Amino acid sequence: MDILSLVGVALALVAVLVGAVLKGAGLSALLSSAAFMIVIVGTIAAICLQTPLSVMKHALRILPWVFKPPMLRKNELIAKMVEWSNVARKQGLLGLEPLLESEPDDFVRKGMQLVVDGSEPEAIRGIMEVELTIREHADVRAAKVFEGMGVYAPTLGIIGAVLGLMAVMQNLADPSKLGQGIAAAFTATIYGIGFANLFFLPMASKLKGTIHAQTLAREMVIEGLISIAQGENPRSIESKLQGYLH
Repeated sequence: MDILSLVGVALALVAVLVGAVLKGAGLSALLSSAAFMIVIVGTIAAICLQTPLSVMKHALRILPWVFKPPMLRKNELIAKMVEWSNVARKQGLLGLEPLLESEPDDFVRKGMQLVVDGSEPEAIRGIMEVELTIREHADVRAAKVFEGMGVYAPTLGIIGAVLGLMAVMQNLADPSKLGQGIAAAFTATIYGIGFANLFFLPMASKLKGTIHAQTLAREMVIEGLISIAQGENPRSIESKLQGYLH
């Protein structure tokens, strides 16, 4: 569990809610079904129009990474590949075949299968780098869904404010409604800017950081598997891969 993400969400809510009270606006000023419809539902509508269904499904799948990113455990991966190197040196590359079924990561499993099959190191690198690039591209594209929501929300907040002011202009003959109407109009702006800068954009950035960390871990796996295929010394492999821990 990413504690910082939970702290960030909690502080974001505290900042807005307590800020509204301290400024004298009150919590009721932040409640507006019209602003919610225009900004939140409108943002969802815009991002649905922009995004293919497959990308949207992938974005929803990786959304939990904001609070619970995949465990990378690079130290365990390095130890595992050093062990595989020892097995390969003693039993040959075919000695790694029984270990394939117990490997939970499909990316690592695919690379191991190439090594067991006796593929050339450059062929292994080419195949695995294509796999890595495609996965990274798909994940980044999914993360950009939330980035897009962060772009649309403030604009829709302005639309909500303008619509609210239009309603106020229709009631100029009744001064008692002007103050409340103007306040309600600007609630949409708060929704748009607040959700964009406190949730959507930070979530996209957090997801991109997680994706980058996964890419580095997979690059380390590629280097380790190629080193095993080349029959390098286990100690040499360990020293090389430890550079990815920094």
